[in-house]
Amino acid sequence: MGDSRRHRGPHPEDTLLFSSDALPRLKQAVDDLSWLRTRGYAEPSAIKLVGDRHQLRQRQRVAVGRCACADTKRASRARRALRTGELAGKPLFVDGLNVITTIEVALAGGVLLLGRDQCLRDMASFHGSYRLVHETERAVQILVAVVDSLQPSEAVVYIDRPVSNSGRLAEIVRKAAAAVNSRLCAETADSVDETLKRSHGVAATADSAILDDCSRWLNLARIAVERHRSEVEPMWLLDLSQR
Repeated sequence: MGDSRRHRGPHPEDTLLFSSDALPRLKQAVDDLSWLRTRGYAEPSAIKLVGDRHQLRQRQRVAVGRCACADTKRASRARRALRTGELAGKPLFVDGLNVITTIEVALAGGVLLLGRDQCLRDMASFHGSYRLVHETERAVQILVAVVDSLQPSEAVVYIDRPVSNSGRLAEIVRKAAAAVNSRLCAETADSVDETLKRSHGVAATADSAILDDCSRWLNLARIAVERHRSEVEPMWLLDLSQR
């Protein structure tokens, strides 16, 4: 991140690492890693092989890893993905940190990734520590507005309890929902991944582990960013979807 105390913006080296000149190498790397994943190659060695072959820096390897997807998993995710008009009347359970962070990054002008599975992701990494930033409040307001517009039967935003500031973020979500009379709720949970995997509703996330084990899912971060495109322009979107 740039200034992690205030923004979820770009890393100082991102202009070079994700330039138009670097894009062909990154696209080929996503293609190569997806090929290896499709054939069951061990993850650490596959990423190292692809990264070394294309002489990728660490942040580039992270981006490629987040965008690559095995053929079978891409097809499975596509079958279980809901369109916006299909959510009405269904329960929605949101991976709070996953979705809110991507919106924060978009608002701060950071790098956004469009993966092979058509999910919108970001380059943020927490390792147990989440910091509230300048864009957090607006990102939450956007989340609440978009969720309400989709008219789910219920909506719960789950935030990982072990992560620092999870309680504060949950309270921000509650206040934003109350301000517009939204029925959206926010809760902290010990394991959001497992909560969403076991849920009887639609999971809103771009987390691959959840996507591969939930019944239905919604590309909520992408919907939110696209609907508020005017607020995030110029958007730094790295399209590595390999369509």
